[in-house]
Amino acid sequence: MNNVTNNQSATDVLSSYGIDKNKAAVTAKKTNDLGQDAFLQLMITQMKNQDPLAPQSNSEFVAQLAQFSSVQGLEKLNTSFNSFSSGFQSNQALQASSLVGRSVSVEGKSSVLANGGIISGSVDIPATTSDLKINIYDSNGALAAQVPVGVAEKGETNFRFDGQSMEVNGKLLNWTSGAQALPADTYSFEVLATQDGKAQQLATNLSANVNSVTIGADGKLVLNLAGLGAMDISKVKQFN
Repeated sequence: MNNVTNNQSATDVLSSYGIDKNKAAVTAKKTNDLGQDAFLQLMITQMKNQDPLAPQSNSEFVAQLAQFSSVQGLEKLNTSFNSFSSGFQSNQALQASSLVGRSVSVEGKSSVLANGGIISGSVDIPATTSDLKINIYDSNGALAAQVPVGVAEKGETNFRFDGQSMEVNGKLLNWTSGAQALPADTYSFEVLATQDGKAQQLATNLSANVNSVTIGADGKLVLNLAGLGAMDISKVKQFN
C-alpha cells in the first residue's frame, strides 16, 4: 500500500486509490444514500492522518467498505420489510372489514338468536352414539328446549336452530320447541352424547354475527362479535 502523508490533498488521496472525486460526488448525489458521503470523508481523513511508517493495508479499507455496505443493505431491507408489513396489515384489515354483518363460528357455549334469525353450530363426536341430545338454555339459565337427536355417527355433526325447529346435518328433525318460536335472546347450548352408558358433554362451535373489526396494538385483527365481545380472528372455526 502506498504511504500517505499529511501534506497530500484529498484529491491526491482519491486519485491514488483510483477514485475520481467528481464521480464520487455525482454517485453520492445520484444514490442519495444518507451517510455514504460522511463515511467517505471519514475514510479520507483516516488515510490522511495515518502513520506513514505503519499505514493501513488495503484489506482493512476494503473490510470497512464491506461493513458499511452491509449495514446499508440491512437498513434498506428493514425499511422495505416495514413498508411491506404495514401494507399487508392494511390489506388484511380491508379484507376483514367485509366480514362485518356476516356470521362466523367460534368455540363457545352461547350465541345470540335475533328475531327471524338462526343459530348454527357444530360438534365433533368422538365415537358413534345412540343418544345425542341438545339442551338449550335461555339467558336466565332456564331450560328452554330439549332436542332428542338420537343416533349420531362419529365425526362432525352440524345443526341449525331457528328458535322453533332444529335441522341436523341438513335434515329437519320431527321436533319443535312449541307452537311459537322462542323469543330473541342469548341462548346456551349443551350437547350430550351417551358413551358407554354415560352422558358426555361435547365442545360446541356456535355462530355469532360480526359487529366490527379492529386492529390490536400488536397488529392482530380482532373481531367484535355480538354477544361475545372481542375475539382474535385466529379463533374463528368457520366463516358462515
